[in-house]
Amino acid sequence: MRSGAALVAALILSGCVSAPSPFSAGPKVAKLPISGDAATRALAAFRLSCPALLRRTDGSGLSADWSRVCAEAATATDPRPFFVKRFETVRVGDGKAFVTGYYEPEIAGSRVQAPGYGVPVYARPPDSPDPLPDRAAIDDGALAGKGLEIAWAADPVELFFLQIQGSGRLALPDGPVMRIGYAGQNGYPYTAIGALMRERGLIVPGQLSMQSIMAWLRAHPEEGHALMRENRSYVFFRELTGDGPVGALSVAVTPRTTVAADPAFTPLGAPVFLSLDNAGASGLWVAQDTGGAIKGANRFDAFWGAGNEARTIAGGLSARGQAWVLAPKGSLKRARHAPPAR
Repeated sequence: MRSGAALVAALILSGCVSAPSPFSAGPKVAKLPISGDAATRALAAFRLSCPALLRRTDGSGLSADWSRVCAEAATATDPRPFFVKRFETVRVGDGKAFVTGYYEPEIAGSRVQAPGYGVPVYARPPDSPDPLPDRAAIDDGALAGKGLEIAWAADPVELFFLQIQGSGRLALPDGPVMRIGYAGQNGYPYTAIGALMRERGLIVPGQLSMQSIMAWLRAHPEEGHALMRENRSYVFFRELTGDGPVGALSVAVTPRTTVAADPAFTPLGAPVFLSLDNAGASGLWVAQDTGGAIKGANRFDAFWGAGNEARTIAGGLSARGQAWVLAPKGSLKRARHAPPAR
C-alpha cells in the first residue's frame, strides 16, 4: 500500500527533505509505555517484515545487524520482553516527530462501465519513450479506449482521494469487494489542493481536513473539478489478491501497527516508538510502508485500517512529539563507527 500522501499533510504540504541526521541514544526500551497488545501486534508485523528487512540495503546509515533479532522473533513467545531485551532506542536527529494518518478507503465501483459507474480506474500504461499525460489530459480521455480500464468508480471525488491513499477497495454492485493497489504514477509532481484552497481563502483557517476539503469539492462541483485538475499527478492501479493492502515491503500492512516512513532515515521493517500529543497514535509501530509525502527524519504516516472509523481517525490526525527507532542492541555503537556515506 503506497501511503501516497498523508491525507491532511499531503493535501497541504509538499514535504521537506531533511539533511542526513546523526544518531543518539534514547530512553531504555523498558521505560517506554508499550502495552502488551501493542507489543503483540508489533512482533507479528516485525516477523512479517524480517525477510525483506534482511534483503534490503539500508539507506538510513544505521548499519544495524538484524539477523539475530529476526531469528529470535520467529520463535519469541513473550512480545514485550523480546523488545526490552533485544532492542535499544535510537534518536534520529532531534527526534521531533510529525505524524499523520492514512487508511484503506472503500468506494463504490464496478468491474464494467455501467450507469452510475463512469469514472475509469486505469492500469499503468506500458513503458514508452513518450511522457505520460497529466491529470487533466487523462480526465479528458487521453487514455480512453486503450484497454487500460481495470474498473469504474461512481464518484470522481472519492477516486481522487483513493489515489492519494494509493490503494483501497471498490464495493461492487453485486456485493463482493475488489482490492486495488498502487501500480505507478504519471511522473508529474503532486500538488496539494488543500494548500491551494488555503492560499485562496476557500476554506476557514484551522478547519482544513480531508472531510472539509471533500465537502467543499461536493458543494462546488465545477470549481472543485478544476481544482483537482491542478494536481497534475495521477496514480495508476492494479488488482490485488490475498490478505490486506500491501506496503512497500510487499507484505500486508497492519491497522494501528504499520507506519509509513522515509527509508533514508528509518530502516523499513524496524519498530518505531512514537510519543505524541495524540495518545491514540502514541505507542509501538513498525515501519512497513513509504509515501510520496512522507519525507525526512521522524516523518511518519500511521495506518488505521478500513471503514468509517479509520477514515475519521486518519483524516483528522496531525500529531507531534518524539520518535525513537528500535534497533538491535549495539546498533548505535556500530553506526557511530561506520564509515561516512559517500
